[in-house]
Amino acid sequence: MKKRLIASALCAALLNAGAHAEERTLRVYNWFDYITPKALDDFKAQNSQTKLIYDIFDTNEALEAKLLTGNSGYDVVVPSNVFLAKQIEAGVFQPLDRSKLPNWNHLDPKLMKLIEANDPGNKFAVPYMYGTILIGFNPARIKAALGDNAPVDSWDLIFKEENISKLKQCGVALLDSPSEILPLALQHLGLDPNSEKPADYAKAEALLMKIRPYVTYFHSSKYMADIANGDICVAVGYSGSFSQAANRAKEAKNGVVVDMRLPKEGAPIWFDMLAIPKGAKNTEDAYTFINYLLQPAVIAPVSDFVGYPNPNKDATGLVDPAIRNNPNLYPTDAAMSTLYTLQPLPRDAERARTRAWTKIKSGT
Repeated sequence: MKKRLIASALCAALLNAGAHAEERTLRVYNWFDYITPKALDDFKAQNSQTKLIYDIFDTNEALEAKLLTGNSGYDVVVPSNVFLAKQIEAGVFQPLDRSKLPNWNHLDPKLMKLIEANDPGNKFAVPYMYGTILIGFNPARIKAALGDNAPVDSWDLIFKEENISKLKQCGVALLDSPSEILPLALQHLGLDPNSEKPADYAKAEALLMKIRPYVTYFHSSKYMADIANGDICVAVGYSGSFSQAANRAKEAKNGVVVDMRLPKEGAPIWFDMLAIPKGAKNTEDAYTFINYLLQPAVIAPVSDFVGYPNPNKDATGLVDPAIRNNPNLYPTDAAMSTLYTLQPLPRDAERARTRAWTKIKSGT
């Protein structure tokens, strides 16, 4: 009988130990190729009691599909700010307990103010990286097509038919993203980039249809390799993607130079955010992980690796000078005043935008 009692006690202890181990598992869901292996390894070393499971996704839609089920299976996720706004409205996230984030004070107040457009009061999420949508180009091929005075610092390069028509021969790529390209067209027309008027999207559609014959393709990642290889000469894309493309071209020693410009008229600024879903099973380690990433010495090398600026004001001096001194990556105060955040749209405007994009992509 005693042996049975001892065996039962051992089984109970093992079950409890297993349950405890499960409680100390931290599940993180982030974008592909968006952190350094060293940052993850150092976190594991500093938190040896926690098993880190780190999964990746490549679209906001993939993340949102998991979140809207109410049981994503993750403790920390990284949505972009526009999607974050919709998800906050849907009640997806836990409000933050800032007492568990002592490194919050490293965040740049100016950037936090911008984020409030999507997360009022900064109640639900912590910024991880940010960037802009801008123009990346091959200087030699642009000069060959348009001469010395090519407007590479203006959206006129893309939206004026007289310019883009001459670039067709060397290849033009646009993001495959109605929520990012149509606001640029609206802005170019002098309209609100976050317009809720279906009629405005008809005007943006008309502008984009004029330049559609000169666009080689729409894609949200392919352009990075293509511009580095010299397969295209200009693209509208993400700032960090062009930073990575420039580095790839240098490493390949293929004679291609990749440059970029933040257009003088302004552009959307976006943020990728760290948030804790309501269904998270390990909020304790979720806060530990987020607070860890708020350390300047941790996040600066991540910026070096991914080519994007981070919103940590005390990390800026630690970032590679080639990145932090590039005004197309770390915008000046003057440029920052021209940037704007994108907002989720009401259903009728969203439908109008989607219909317009379908026509633009098909070219009919």
